[in-house]
Amino acid sequence: MKTVKEVMTAHPVCVTLQDNIYEVAVKMRDADTGVIPVVDSTDRETLIGIITDRDLVIRGYAQKHSGSTSVETVMTKGITAVSESTSVDEAADLMASKQIRRIPVVNGKKLIGIVSLGDLAVKNIFADEAADALTDISHQHLH
Repeated sequence: MKTVKEVMTAHPVCVTLQDNIYEVAVKMRDADTGVIPVVDSTDRETLIGIITDRDLVIRGYAQKHSGSTSVETVMTKGITAVSESTSVDEAADLMASKQIRRIPVVNGKKLIGIVSLGDLAVKNIFADEAADALTDISHQHLH
């Protein structure tokens, strides 16, 4: 059975609590991603949160926060993560049940990657799992 380690995006671009939401937006643009993990500023590896492009809009700009607003204001804390040995099926099921499209991959508390529905879909072998997860996420948002 394939694991998330085989399909994840390793070493994703990250920010720390010392960054602001403008810097997050620039990193998202430059890395062509919709998610940026927030890591501890001391070791730059310990996962403490995550920011999505939707977080920037809903919690940041739609609430009239300026670009100099702290990352902590818009980030999601207490996030769901998986280990590198998690199967692709388990990750897809978890993403569907939690209604999330991306999930960090950790070794202990250390961030090592991100798995998105796109990562699952790009690997043709996992297209069914990605499609099922997306269908479940979409159906839950409609109800």
